[in-house]
Amino acid sequence: MRRVLALVLAALAVASLSVDAAQAQGRPDSLRMSCGSARGLVSQRGAIVLGSGPNLYDRYVASQGFCLPDEITKPAWVPTADTRQCFIGYRCERVDDEWPF
Repeated sequence: MRRVLALVLAALAVASLSVDAAQAQGRPDSLRMSCGSARGLVSQRGAIVLGSGPNLYDRYVASQGFCLPDEITKPAWVPTADTRQCFIGYRCERVDDEWPF
């Protein structure tokens, strides 16, 4: 019984350490990378939450395949360390099916 309890406690300790490490990583910041690096990150991961300043962030995708079925892609530009407007991919935006009358 003590052996099982020790194993459970060890597993919980390891799990809490991995959660703490994941929380400490934070989101990438476009202002600290080149335009090519930011674009490459979106392209490589397919979808990413990217910061572009203090308390500013959004989700960017490489293609329509990373959006929900009722969303479309819109081109997205962000500021980076080497340019003010860097095309990095797309944002998913919900399609509005209602027509204004």
